[in-house]
Amino acid sequence: MSKALTIGQVAASTGVSAHTLRYYEQAGLIRAVGRTEAGHRLYAPGDLDWLQFVMRLKATGMPIAGMQAFAALRAQGEATIGARREMLAAHRDTVLAHIAELQINLEAIVDKIAYYEAAERTVTRQVDPSQSDKDSPWNTHKTTATPGAGTS
Repeated sequence: MSKALTIGQVAASTGVSAHTLRYYEQAGLIRAVGRTEAGHRLYAPGDLDWLQFVMRLKATGMPIAGMQAFAALRAQGEATIGARREMLAAHRDTVLAHIAELQINLEAIVDKIAYYEAAERTVTRQVDPSQSDKDSPWNTHKTTATPGAGTS
């Protein structure tokens, strides 16, 4: 049987603080975990799997109330599988819409970067005569004789 983990070990392995783990338990996002005789929390592998799923819901923007509703359905058992599926399908659609919006915004940023890169190239050619053609109107280097030079 797998060894249970303390709250400190779970916090270290998941990047979720012990305070947040306690809050998640209090808020009903994770069920009450086992305890030692001294009252210290002990997390089973299944608790870690569920915590990772909760973190995915959070990372994809599901509100706390939605996560609580989902956790409550989960706690009710197999009779709520259909409701949980529907909830996740709706959340999936929200995430996909957000991804599409982010993609549009990313394309606008990429276009603006390309615009600035082209503008920089134009400015460089105008400011740096070595970058321009010798017939360019920006080429200001002219060969002139220095007075007194070449008179020997």
